[in-house]
This record gives sequence, structure tokens and C-alpha cells, in this order.
Amino acid sequence: MSVDKETVAKIANLARIEVSDNELENTMGELNNILDWVEQLSEVNTDGIEAMTSVVAADLPLREDKITDGGYREEVIKNAPLAEHGFFAVPKVIE
Repeated sequence: MSVDKETVAKIANLARIEVSDNELENTMGELNNILDWVEQLSEVNTDGIEAMTSVVAADLPLREDKITDGGYREEVIKNAPLAEHGFFAVPKVIE
């Protein structure tokens, strides 16, 4: 697969990137090199290869899933610039 100057100009327009006529030739070559590399990758046999999310096999530590109220409401409210009746108070923004 390869791209021509018109395709590069259209891609640049869609991406809202200004590409001068002088840069079109270079950009066309770069995009064609990238597409050639992607085609090479598609030729690699990946049958039997498990999908990975990381190159390091690691299990995440899990905590017990239980519902709590936190138990320190007063400490949190102390940080509020304005609090009323144990809740954060904020200025009215909708009339």
C-alpha cells in the first residue's frame, strides 16, 4: 500500500496540519515507509501467541472488597473552605 501527494494533503487537512507543497514529498515518503513497516508486521506468524498487556508478568495486589464510610468525616471536613452540617458547602451556580 502506498499514498500519493493528494492523499497526504487530504490526511493533513483532516488532521488540521498545515503541510507546504515542499513538505508533501517528504511526508509522502515517511508515510509510505511507515505503511511498508506495518505490512511487514502483518506477515509475522502470531498463532499461539498470547496477547500481552505488559512485557512483565505481574499480578496486582488486591484488597478485600468491602463497603465502608471511611470513618474520618471530621478530618476531611476540616480541609473544606466552607462546611455546613457536616457537608462541603459550595456557592450556588445555577439560579
